Amino acid sequence: MDSVSQIALGSALAIATLGRRTAVWKAALWGAVAGTLPDLDVFIDHGNALANMVNHRGNSHSLLYLFGLSILLGWSIARLHGESAHWRRWWLAMALVLVTHPILDWFTIYGTQLLRPFSTQAYGLGSIFVIDPLYTLPLLVGIVLALCRKSFTGLRANQVGLLLSSLYLAWSVLAQQYVTGIAQASLAAQRIAAPQLLVTATPFNTLLWRAVALGDTHYWEGYYSVFDKDREMVWTRHDRGTALQAQYAPQAPAVQQLANFARGYVKLEPEGDELFLSDLRMGSEGRYSFRFLLGSAADLAAGRVNVEQQALELPVREALGELWQRIWRKPG
Repeated sequence: MDSVSQIALGSALAIATLGRRTAVWKAALWGAVAGTLPDLDVFIDHGNALANMVNHRGNSHSLLYLFGLSILLGWSIARLHGESAHWRRWWLAMALVLVTHPILDWFTIYGTQLLRPFSTQAYGLGSIFVIDPLYTLPLLVGIVLALCRKSFTGLRANQVGLLLSSLYLAWSVLAQQYVTGIAQASLAAQRIAAPQLLVTATPFNTLLWRAVALGDTHYWEGYYSVFDKDREMVWTRHDRGTALQAQYAPQAPAVQQLANFARGYVKLEPEGDELFLSDLRMGSEGRYSFRFLLGSAADLAAGRVNVEQQALELPVREALGELWQRIWRKPG
């Protein structure tokens, strides 16, 4: 999730765990700090843009490492504030904040390597977009009330914020499963052979869902809103560039690197003499969040690969307008 959501979750959890054992502002502050710590790995350079992408949410998001860090962090904070008698409660608060960070990230589709060092597999459910105000706002309101009132009422408001945000996550999973069932039925009805299916929330909401069905050589993209009056989906067919992937994978390890990270949801396409690699899970057709220029065909054939991430040029107002309209009205 985005930094604001992680900070809010960290503060809310720390306030709820520590209660009246310490000042609310201390709990909120250290919860925010601990909620931010795992994402500091963005400052590590792994050599190129694609390597930075697949290594983000790696060791810093390991449940085992974060649990170990929580012991040291909880003890240190308790000593710093002269609250050694409550160090176990500080440890519990920091453990909850640190461990829930990657768990919350798991609800997004990016990919979080929860089980390092035992596995580098990246887990991503995709039931919520990386930024969703309906998840974050209840947490922020609860924290503000807890800080302002500094009483039982404020602490209760913080608990309510945590409850509402958790219920929203639960709703996102249920909505995702509902749309997944519709997408599977639609693919079967249209006799589309696609062994892999991914259903993810579209930006800032859990009402409109994007589905990507992955075949051997092509993929199909479709959208479904929970307000659609029928269970039919319109699919658009696109080439994955599997022949190009097989041809250039030996010269460009980045192709297989991204394919492993994205569970196969990638495409390689030419534009003129240049080759572009895209992660199909995030964005939409023609507007992918992670798109990399690998170089020209001649460069790749000669073993010269220079991975460059392409900036997403998105007309925000137009895109949000399209999103809003599609939530409420199905084309055609």
